[in-house]
Amino acid sequence: MAVILSSKKEYGACNSRKIAMKKLLTLGLLLASVFGAFAQQKSIDKVVGVVGNKIVLQSDVESQYLEYLRQQNPPNEKVKCTILNELLLQKLLLNQAELDSLQVDENQVEQTIDQRIQYFTQQVGSIEKLEKELLGKSVLQFKEDIRPQVHEQLLARQMQGKVTEGTTISPAEVKAFYEKIPLDSLPLYSTEVEIGQIVKFPSFSKDQKDLAKAKLEALRARVRAGEDFGTLAALYSQDPGSAAHNGELGYFSRGQMVTPFEAVAFKLKPGEVSPIVETKFGYHILQSIDRRGDQVNVRHILVKPEFGQKELTKARNDLDSAVYYIKEKKLNFAEAALLYSDDVETRSSGGMMHSPENQRSTLIPLNLVGQMDQELPAMIDTMKVGEFSRIVPFINQREGKQGFRVIYFKSQAEPHRANLDLDYSRIQEAALQDKQHRIFDQWVAKKRAEKYVRISSEYENCAEVQPWLKKDQQKASN
Repeated sequence: MAVILSSKKEYGACNSRKIAMKKLLTLGLLLASVFGAFAQQKSIDKVVGVVGNKIVLQSDVESQYLEYLRQQNPPNEKVKCTILNELLLQKLLLNQAELDSLQVDENQVEQTIDQRIQYFTQQVGSIEKLEKELLGKSVLQFKEDIRPQVHEQLLARQMQGKVTEGTTISPAEVKAFYEKIPLDSLPLYSTEVEIGQIVKFPSFSKDQKDLAKAKLEALRARVRAGEDFGTLAALYSQDPGSAAHNGELGYFSRGQMVTPFEAVAFKLKPGEVSPIVETKFGYHILQSIDRRGDQVNVRHILVKPEFGQKELTKARNDLDSAVYYIKEKKLNFAEAALLYSDDVETRSSGGMMHSPENQRSTLIPLNLVGQMDQELPAMIDTMKVGEFSRIVPFINQREGKQGFRVIYFKSQAEPHRANLDLDYSRIQEAALQDKQHRIFDQWVAKKRAEKYVRISSEYENCAEVQPWLKKDQQKASN
């Protein structure tokens, strides 16, 4: 099911027409479906559908049906009707995208392929197993084979986005949408909370940064003089995860590491040592171990600038000022977060944390709070709604940064059925998506009528395909 349907489905208002139409942008099989495509015999490659200047081959349908079976679904020939409908929608979007001169960023194509290859590598255990057991060819060759298909999928997605971009929803439309939902179809929500935070980390002086870089340059000189990089990483690197493995990170693809680190890692030749690289984690030197296809394996040594009590005190005082301005009503919490917080993820959203189930929602199921942050449950357990915690020490686990934070317990909603008072933003999102669906449906119907469309006779009786048939084909199929 396409992501765009999630909220609508949640409110129990989906219907079969929308389900069939929205399945397009799963092309949820995305690259997964392509694995089956190369297992097909050319004998089944015949045209089963035409939209404008685009064709759908029987092998396209069969490959996605194989993927459906590979996911342990029961055999069902009718699924092929749904698949054909999805593919016809994709071809319609591609045809229109060409007419509208839309372009896809090739970097996005590359990243999408890499992400999917990484996923399947994790499933089977190694690149070697992937190539031998699933692909039957090298990863590089496979990437070249599927690149055109991924390009088409992303272009179709872009065209669909263009159709519905700029769609807005009024409060009256939200209310009307909500009132049409039967009471027993409204979802039940468990206890949910809204939690905000303002985080402050110490700032490093130029001297502290220069000292860290000097330490790293000294280690780099020792490597160039013949000492073993891995041994030095184990002794001096401040990345505990990789230091335990002599600095080795293991194979990774593009998009998995922070950009400055990754850019250098992919340029190094095996055995080569990099200059100093600065990232949000600190300063690094890298040594390339191996390159395998579009993955590299490197060692690194991380050195972080060290701050003193002076910097810690200033960070705490800055946070204390933010709390003072909030309590004196000179700033609201969102304004203070934007001005003072060093937490990138929450600063731009008014300091509020987002649900791990829905990154667009600040309503967090109470039972998931501990999964997000082990310290939070105990903190909010002693707080009342509307209160601020005292300023407490804080360590960002992802980046290993030490600082301070204050927690804001904004709200708590007890278990309830969805309603406009407590769940307006979620209902608004579902209403907007419903409106986008209707706009897209109307656009598809209009374009379908304008374009040349032909369907193979073996699919003419498919219910999902009926809207695609021209009048002469409809008469022939009756």
